[in-house]
Amino acid sequence: MPFSTCDLCDAHEDQLVAGSLAALPPIFMRFGAKQKFAGPAVTLKLFEDNGMVRSTLEMPGQGQVLVIDGGGSLRCALVGGNLAVLAEENGWAGIVVHGCIRDVDEINLCHIGVRALGAMPVRSVKKGGGERDVKITIAGIGIHPGDWIYADIDGVLVAKTALA
Repeated sequence: MPFSTCDLCDAHEDQLVAGSLAALPPIFMRFGAKQKFAGPAVTLKLFEDNGMVRSTLEMPGQGQVLVIDGGGSLRCALVGGNLAVLAEENGWAGIVVHGCIRDVDEINLCHIGVRALGAMPVRSVKKGGGERDVKITIAGIGIHPGDWIYADIDGVLVAKTALA
């Protein structure tokens, strides 16, 4: 689906004012071979434990975007090369991580889009803790399961409904 986050903001300025469309702050770095991706959000809330990330990415993605509230931790990575390959194979459109990733070279070869705060070589624990399909808050922006995520080189938008 062709789109530009700038054009979406311009066309839906009323939704920006009303709060049903929001732009995440420019804190995310771009990774993955897809510079642009969009889809409904599947949300995870966890901290320094990526067990639930794997179990979620093992499911069919059906063009959805996995949005991970990792608490903004910079101490370990929540997504690595193996998980990016899994996401690509299972049809996920992209991943947004309020935390870190690792295996950047491997992720950049995957045909998915990834946004994260940065790269960190230390892996997380894998206990499976966390919550799925709950409202999360990233940098002051609330994201509900099913909200639409639009990401390109200009930024990341969160919309309550699909935008035309």
